[in-house]
Amino acid sequence: MKRVFLLVATNIAIMLVLSVAVSLLGFQPYLQQNGLNLGSLLAISAVFGFGGSFISLLMSKWMAKRMMGAQVIESPRNPAEQFLFDTVRNQAQVAGIAMPEVAIFDSPQPNAFATGARRDAALVAVSTGLLRGMGRDEVEAVLGHEISHIANGDMVTLTLIQGVLNTFVFFLARVVGYAIDRAISGDRDRGGFGIGYFVSVMAAQVLFGMIASVIVMWFSRQREFRADSGGAQLAGRGKMIAALEALKNPHTEVEMPQQFAAFGISPGHRSRFGALFMSHPPLDERIDALQRGS
Repeated sequence: MKRVFLLVATNIAIMLVLSVAVSLLGFQPYLQQNGLNLGSLLAISAVFGFGGSFISLLMSKWMAKRMMGAQVIESPRNPAEQFLFDTVRNQAQVAGIAMPEVAIFDSPQPNAFATGARRDAALVAVSTGLLRGMGRDEVEAVLGHEISHIANGDMVTLTLIQGVLNTFVFFLARVVGYAIDRAISGDRDRGGFGIGYFVSVMAAQVLFGMIASVIVMWFSRQREFRADSGGAQLAGRGKMIAALEALKNPHTEVEMPQQFAAFGISPGHRSRFGALFMSHPPLDERIDALQRGS
């Protein structure tokens, strides 16, 4: 379904690791030539920015299986698994994508997600709570929502967006670090960067990373509306609305690892930082959009 925290939380971790690598691998002389070499810095920022984004994308399906304990259905063993398998296969054919892997993960809360590096090599997983708590019509709509994420190429789109943002986070953090380092030490030529540079770079990277995540979350919310519309086309508008209504049940509050909170059909817990950091629009807004046919 969504790979936002795979492209936010994981990206922040990867970017911090790559920041250390820049220093350890001796790139600093290329960045500090008669001051700060902005051309070299921008090139390195792009390599590491997009590198972190694509690494997290390539790892997404593997991480989902391990972290969520998703068990892939190789051969359906019961009517519920057969229904899941057949529904995903039929919807994938209609959507024009290859058959994704279908998996079930153990969780009492109703949820589902889709992930993977390519449209034709994706994974769709549903929770045991979803299968127990929703009727087949609602499950069909949830699966349609996930298949729409895959068919829309949301994984690649978010990867590109995150890669661009990573590049600017990486670049701007080092420009700020250089400016602070020079302000602390004066303009004397020290032949290298001081401790002020490294501390301020890390702090600026975290700050700019949070700002970038606001942009990513905005794109994520827009994709949710499109996936709902796609789910309505694949399963029927009434079924999609019913599935979202079922998620409003206060007894079905979703708890997923933060890395995959943005991948699920349900919004789960609201961020303490407010609506700007929400990966999903409120359910009422999504239902209203479907009712208005938008």
